[in-house]
Order: sequence, then C-alpha cells, then structure tokens
Amino acid sequence: MSRRKDRERVEAMKRLDPDYKGFRGTGNEPSRPGNTPLEAVTCSNCGRNRNVARAVALFQGDSYVCATCTEQGRVPSGPTAT
Repeated sequence: MSRRKDRERVEAMKRLDPDYKGFRGTGNEPSRPGNTPLEAVTCSNCGRNRNVARAVALFQGDSYVCATCTEQGRVPSGPTAT
C-alpha cells in the first residue's frame, strides 16, 4: 500500500476515534488481559525477581512465592495469611 493510503486510513481512524494513537493501540488498558501494570518482586523462597501484577505485589509484599515454587511444592512452612 502507498503512504498516501496509509495516511488517509490513519486520518479516518482519528476522525472516528479522537483517542486513536495509530497501529500500537489506545495505550494502557488494565481491563484487557496482558495490559496489567507489573512490578518486580523477589520470591521469598528462591530469591528470583518476578514481574507480577501491582495488586499482587502490594498484597503479598515480602512473603511473595512465585508460581514455579508453588508448582514444585517448595512453599515455605510457617504461618500463612488467610
């Protein structure tokens, strides 16, 4: 396709939706899967850094156990949060 047609298509999309930002989408939409803001958290069991949803990071904090440790049954013993 030519550049002129591409420009015309983008201009038409902008007329229909003023928030249209081009082929990369409309920005960060947390309601859609895969667009949740992430935060790096260190697993309390294996010590690896994991990117998890910000809500999980705030809720679990220093007691976070990654999915790999949970699947392998390497969950630390002791008091658990309910």
